[in-house]
Amino acid sequence: MDIIMVPGFWLDASSWEEVTPALEAAGHRTRPLTLPGLESVDANRAGIGLRQHIDAVAAEVDATDGKVVLVGHSGGGAIIHGVVDARPDRIARAIYVDSGPLGEGGVINDELPADGDDVPLPPWEGFEDADLVDLDDGLRRKFRERAIPQPRGVAYDPQHLHDERRYDVPATVIACEFPSAMLREWIQAGHPFVAELARIRDVEYVDLPTGHWPQFTRPAELAGAILAAVDRNGQLH
Repeated sequence: MDIIMVPGFWLDASSWEEVTPALEAAGHRTRPLTLPGLESVDANRAGIGLRQHIDAVAAEVDATDGKVVLVGHSGGGAIIHGVVDARPDRIARAIYVDSGPLGEGGVINDELPADGDDVPLPPWEGFEDADLVDLDDGLRRKFRERAIPQPRGVAYDPQHLHDERRYDVPATVIACEFPSAMLREWIQAGHPFVAELARIRDVEYVDLPTGHWPQFTRPAELAGAILAAVDRNGQLH
């Protein structure tokens, strides 16, 4: 199975480097992506928005034979959901890593401070304590050293969706910062934050308690959770 892996904000394909070996050892092909504008600190991020990132991932789907699994971390969850909407017949499963599907008209985060076309990685004080669980000083230093400014448009642009067949694509939510029980409570309460998730017909929840970056803080456990989700579709393995 081809597993296309979309990083969260400020990260490129290398952010998955401690997760992919276990997936490949199980016989899968991993395709971690570096999205437009994230090629380097000096890359031109002008004119790059959410649609450009969705289109870049959809192009990877189109370049692959058969169905694929999409993995999206954090803001990457909104991106893979846009691809599920654009290519519902090609996606075997969407895996949301401490993230979820972003519905019509929603934005990933238009409160992040921008500097022109760039959204730099904020200081750690700008994050909630729950984000930073297990992200020790060494991991924080490595993260900041590798961080690339996010294109402003990706964070600020509204999501636009067109095909309700997206709700038929099975999804897995790997819950880290917020436990799955809390997500279920929000769905029961009709919270708008999870309205799009609530409409997906086949959703499984996996708890992986840690902070917002399990690819750094719990990479082996994250790989195991992704592998289990991929193998859930018996025909995929």
